[in-house]
Amino acid sequence: MKYYVSLNDVQVKDPNNKNYQQYDLIGEKNGCTNKCRTGIGIHSTEEYGKPSVHDDQEGFFILEGTGWTKVGDQEFRLEPGMSYIVPVGVSHVSKKDKDSVDLKTFFFHAAGN
Repeated sequence: MKYYVSLNDVQVKDPNNKNYQQYDLIGEKNGCTNKCRTGIGIHSTEEYGKPSVHDDQEGFFILEGTGWTKVGDQEFRLEPGMSYIVPVGVSHVSKKDKDSVDLKTFFFHAAGN
């Protein structure tokens, strides 16, 4: 089993989505268990899209760009170096600022219980 991966080795998850590109990096094929998976998300739109809700918790670390996110009923600003968590079953969605480069995040999923 290959326990590592390079961003250059993975393809965008949904090439038809021009507003958000997701690159799944580490997951079951690399030995992660209990719903653990990581990747890079790139938000290129200045408007909120459809919120996501998961049956596991998801954490984020902002790598590049600035923008906003909504986690449940809380909205807050994002900038490089920030991290935040989305609890199990809570909706979340992000967008970049108008004058910002694309908002690039590192995300990870992990079992909530």
